[in-house]
Amino acid sequence: QVQLVESGGGLVQPGGSLRLSCSINGGNFRVYNMAWFRQAPGKQRELVAAIDVGASTNNADSVRGRFTISRDKTRNTAYMQMSSLKPEDTAVYYCNAVHILRPEYSYWGPGTQVTVSS
Repeated sequence: QVQLVESGGGLVQPGGSLRLSCSINGGNFRVYNMAWFRQAPGKQRELVAAIDVGASTNNADSVRGRFTISRDKTRNTAYMQMSSLKPEDTAVYYCNAVHILRPEYSYWGPGTQVTVSS
């Protein structure tokens, strides 16, 4: 059973930084494309950043230049470094893993709260 374990959320002031981590348990990290989504209250879940198994990345326009997604195959972990945080970045952030050959094998983490407030 594949499980995603997230960490790194919290409360931060505007302009601050946080790093989110997402580890895969029970699966081969090297065959999963990874992504971070977020969902703010009253809004739909949206893609924030994605990284494929070849480390090619894609960021939403709203976070480009501020957020950086990466992956470390030695630690079975994907990261998202978030800088210059804004109040509108406040949301629950979810990690997603999709198997490169079997996209129906898609897994979600439980979510981690990020709150940007002074």
